[in-house]
Amino acid sequence: MFKTILFTSFMMVPFLVHAQETKLSEKSIDKIVNLMTLDEKLNLLIGSEGNAETDASATIGSSSVLVPGAAGQLNAIPRFGIPNTVLADGPAGLRISPKREGTSDTFYCTHFPIETLMSSTWNTQLVQSVGTAMGEEVKHYGADVLLAPATNIQRNPLNGRNFEYYSEDPLLSGKMAAAMIKGVQSVGVGTSLKHFALNNQETNRTNNNVIGNPRTFREIYLKPFEIAVKESQPWTIMTSYNMINGTYSSERSDLVTEILRKEWGFKGMVMTDWYGGQHATLQMEAGNDLLMPGKLAQRIEIRNAVLNGKLSMEIIDRNVKHVLRYILKTPHFKGYIADNQPDLKAHATVTRHAATEGMVLLKNLGNTLPLNHKIKKVAAFGRTSYDFIAGGTGSGNVNHAYVISLIEGLQNAQLSVDKSLKTTYKKYISVAKANKPIATNRFAAFLPKHLIPEMDLSQINLTSLADKNDVAIITIGKTSGEFADRHIDNNFNLTSTEKKMISQVTNAFHKRHKKVILILNVCGVVETESWIANPDAVLVSWLPGQEGGNSVADILTGKQCPSGHLPMTWPIKYVDTPSKEDFPIPDSITDKQLIESLKGFSTNRTHGEVKNFDYTTYNDGIYVGYRYYTTKQIPVSFPFGYGLSYTTFKYSDLAVSKEENGDLNITVNIKNTGKVSGKEVVQVYISAPGEDMDKPVMELKGFAKTHTLIAGQQQHVSITIPYESLASFNEKASRWQVESGVYKVIIARNAADRKPKIATVSEIGNVTELVKPCLSLEQK
Repeated sequence: MFKTILFTSFMMVPFLVHAQETKLSEKSIDKIVNLMTLDEKLNLLIGSEGNAETDASATIGSSSVLVPGAAGQLNAIPRFGIPNTVLADGPAGLRISPKREGTSDTFYCTHFPIETLMSSTWNTQLVQSVGTAMGEEVKHYGADVLLAPATNIQRNPLNGRNFEYYSEDPLLSGKMAAAMIKGVQSVGVGTSLKHFALNNQETNRTNNNVIGNPRTFREIYLKPFEIAVKESQPWTIMTSYNMINGTYSSERSDLVTEILRKEWGFKGMVMTDWYGGQHATLQMEAGNDLLMPGKLAQRIEIRNAVLNGKLSMEIIDRNVKHVLRYILKTPHFKGYIADNQPDLKAHATVTRHAATEGMVLLKNLGNTLPLNHKIKKVAAFGRTSYDFIAGGTGSGNVNHAYVISLIEGLQNAQLSVDKSLKTTYKKYISVAKANKPIATNRFAAFLPKHLIPEMDLSQINLTSLADKNDVAIITIGKTSGEFADRHIDNNFNLTSTEKKMISQVTNAFHKRHKKVILILNVCGVVETESWIANPDAVLVSWLPGQEGGNSVADILTGKQCPSGHLPMTWPIKYVDTPSKEDFPIPDSITDKQLIESLKGFSTNRTHGEVKNFDYTTYNDGIYVGYRYYTTKQIPVSFPFGYGLSYTTFKYSDLAVSKEENGDLNITVNIKNTGKVSGKEVVQVYISAPGEDMDKPVMELKGFAKTHTLIAGQQQHVSITIPYESLASFNEKASRWQVESGVYKVIIARNAADRKPKIATVSEIGNVTELVKPCLSLEQK
């Protein structure tokens, strides 16, 4: 026995030495890949749920064990020193479980403003600072990657997930995404830029086929991803659920490898959305490195494909190396121990300040705002004044500790809220919520929540309230989320009860010569034409995060001067939208269709032929948002880039110079000519000659936001427009090209500015990049 023990111990020594030599490092990646078994490689390429049987096609992830409530995690391979790593949602802050078994401690996260509000700031430095705060919470709570930002284009105002996206414009979207990535990753955790690509509707999103041409895709929908990748190099990219010209995005090698890696130089890891795609083998071949959260069928399919010679080990090894290089960057690999103590108080200040800068003042008749010092008593109308909406639903939600309502924000600002009206609303809200029908189908938890109806004011003595109070504030609330798009009749449009409330309150207070202010606590664009003549001032607060009530109060009282500008166009009516014929109308989709779209699928499923459900054709082409409205001269309620201020700004000394390489340098002087401090957004649009191909009349090519200018102060603003950003995509020749001719440089306050400053400059045409043909029908 003694000899046997000695022999066994002796035999183990070489193994221990060998194991020590093959721990994961940058230099040992190739060696480790060669030493790995096929099953170990599959453990890296398939998430931690890879042994679970499921037919799910989508979910809101929450499968992490290391960080409860996080979206998912990667498997560990201890013998090579490869740890588990954790992936967590989402765009408005870290989404994890706020409570855990075995402890009374809480793990709440800061609910930051939605991405739409962040882009409304037009301030990349501010967005980066918010990203830094988010990244700190990700790291302190033990996650390695934040599954954000999302930078899909807001193609249509009904998209249920627009609140998670930045803009209808690719430049603004890309710059904001790049800033957020830089902020998050500055603290040593990663991001996952999503949803790559063309995830622009929620209806039947896992089975919808987007049909369009390469020029449309490249100039509008891929451009924000390109900007973000080239400027910030996110650790990971998440592919989208939908198909593109007949093939799932995660199964397209032309998208994931040719465009993303070879053209743009992406160096990170690519993962699926949760249960995204259909054919695991094709995903591996395309360069989709990681299948999340993983399921047994994927493991079996890939294993069999390798053993049968249908999938090369070279492909497997390539993808494994991408995953290993990601792991090397992570806090878990570097031995960081989470302390679960982020500075939530400091981050509350960050979100409060960020939200104020992204709120957009649409109307301010007779300088209604800011409220003068004589106004003390407020009558707050609308259920959302008392139950403020911090963010949307789904993976973009955050488990926050609190939300400051509008009335709490007003009270914190030393304003008195009418107690009798407050009591009436509180009672109504409590009863209405208790009486809400309880959804019985198993998919209800995934769908956007239904808000209670607005309270009827027929039993309210409005005349008495107008007599007792100095001002009326009405809040309208709209929300949305994953899996479904917005309804026209009660989400894009205000309901008849809401419009009636606005009219009744306005009439009552105007009879007493008192002002009415309306707050839009909304997830996106709403129709305004039918009611906006009533209130004296209208402020879009969006879904501003947990400090929302304080942020609104800061604007209303003049503590902060509004400087937000719209990142999308607000049409007069939905029928004015360029994609109206090529987008699902949720009002006409049956519950049965919606439920069917949420169900899991088998690998043998077939695709239907229902327009805008099974397939959506992008007939609007490059004419998305303001590109359409300005070119076709369609009047709108509020144009892209619009936003009022409490002060005024004068533009002067516009100068445009051209470098030898064709880059344009634009300088302009901005002076605060008003009486209060404020910030201005400088927007630079370019009008190309448009002789070589059809082009919009103008496109945003640069922007900048001034610092806070006190009354009388001025700032010299410089903006550079790279020559290659003037290029359009010639899909016949598969190249980016700048045409020769005279270009207009337009310095405007918004896309419909009637008095912009204009200069002209001549450019010499050239091909800026020749690329392989990609994204054609059935191209893989």
